[in-house]
Amino acid sequence: MLLGVNIDHVATVRNARGGCEPDPVPAVPLAIKGGADGITVHLREDRRHIQDRDLKEIRKRVKDVELNLEMAATDEMTGIALKIKPDMVTLVPEKRQELTTEGGLNFKTSGKKIKKAVDLLQGRGIPVSLFINPSIADIEASKKIGARMVEIHTGLYSNARGGKQAKELSRVKKAVKKAFEMGLLVNAGHGLNYTNVGKIASIKGIRGLYIGHSIISRAVFVGIEKAVNEMKKLIKESE
Repeated sequence: MLLGVNIDHVATVRNARGGCEPDPVPAVPLAIKGGADGITVHLREDRRHIQDRDLKEIRKRVKDVELNLEMAATDEMTGIALKIKPDMVTLVPEKRQELTTEGGLNFKTSGKKIKKAVDLLQGRGIPVSLFINPSIADIEASKKIGARMVEIHTGLYSNARGGKQAKELSRVKKAVKKAFEMGLLVNAGHGLNYTNVGKIASIKGIRGLYIGHSIISRAVFVGIEKAVNEMKKLIKESE
């Protein structure tokens, strides 16, 4: 199971002061040395953390692992992706007022935009993953649109407790199974941390887990390399 490390929040700390440090670019080799199978960055429309300059520099340095660009399905972002040429793109919803992505894509309101972005990107050889809720309907919509991958939103599972968490875990498992049966590559992520990752990592059929905030939070105390290595170890032990 792959571990994609999202380094957005290195840039969040930098941007809190409006200066130039910490620079997210040096985080890339440290995460890879710690065992990351990929690097994820989310270039938001409002540029609240990762900047265009960051993305360009990170693209230069990510050679032997996967560079995953998270972005909204807009013409601006599609154009940037076609120029930067990440190894894959994950289309995600965006709200200006949200602190972090709150849920999966809405195919009813954004289906045409999503399909346009998928067609353009995959037509140029960039595989596309769609960030979706653990819903059978959303998996079927993803397949119909033509995406090659989905990333199952694990936020509700991560935030739930007790019996509710078990219910949300069951939803994730069913979604992974359905996507796998439909021939889609299946990823998962959002809200996963060192405490709750094990049950998700034990689900058969998941290609990769995409984790950021928890790893960067841990890195404040132990460094990025060790924080990534600890997460990678937990995933391996749970498979």
